[in-house]
Amino acid sequence: MEINISKSKKESGKLAAETGAKYIREAIRENGTASIILATGASQFDMLEHLVKQDNINWSKVTAFHLDEYIGIPMTHNASFRKYLKERFEDQLPVYLGHFYYIQTEHYPQEECKRLGILINETEIDVAFIGIGENGHIAFNDPPADFETEDPYIVVELDEACRKQQMGEGWFSDIDEVPKEAISMSVKQVMKSKAIICTVPDTRKADAVKGALEGPVTPDLPASILQEHENCHMFLDEESAGKLEDDA
Repeated sequence: MEINISKSKKESGKLAAETGAKYIREAIRENGTASIILATGASQFDMLEHLVKQDNINWSKVTAFHLDEYIGIPMTHNASFRKYLKERFEDQLPVYLGHFYYIQTEHYPQEECKRLGILINETEIDVAFIGIGENGHIAFNDPPADFETEDPYIVVELDEACRKQQMGEGWFSDIDEVPKEAISMSVKQVMKSKAIICTVPDTRKADAVKGALEGPVTPDLPASILQEHENCHMFLDEESAGKLEDDA
């Protein structure tokens, strides 16, 4: 794992975008196309802002997969991750994206998992842009996460810490508004990505970062599995790296 610590989250997001863009360009150059995974949340604001501005990427050759989405929320809802990614990523690109496989969660979530599973099983993911939750989750795989399932997409229950984070970031005004279930890409599917760009800013993520990077690999801290990925790049700011034993 490569750990990058920047002075600010803006610098960290810029560096993450530049590194991820390099892998996208390489995939297009070598294979003619590239496939990526995109996450959402406040941690991805700066990375996405810079990713859409990267030069020399033919986005019409890129296919994107959606990492996770609440069950039962329409795309028009302020907290919808589809809305987030369309407005902050897809609509900001200089050309039309090749394809974006959004997660549709209004009806039949198990069938949606199967649909997306078939699509991503036919695809080799070049780079996954992800974050880490305050409770250490990756995607919506809250602790204890399922490290064993081979299903690419699964229905999950959101724990209290995860739901409080969503409210704390301002997506919901009350904890009762936060859905209790979501469709999430599974841990094994995320780990199949050739490269992982993990952007994790802010003090509130410091405990999760320390556990993920310095603790044992355990489903009780799902992001710890990233220690086992051969090409994972971690992008931190000074605040999120503040509890690491060696942040030099």
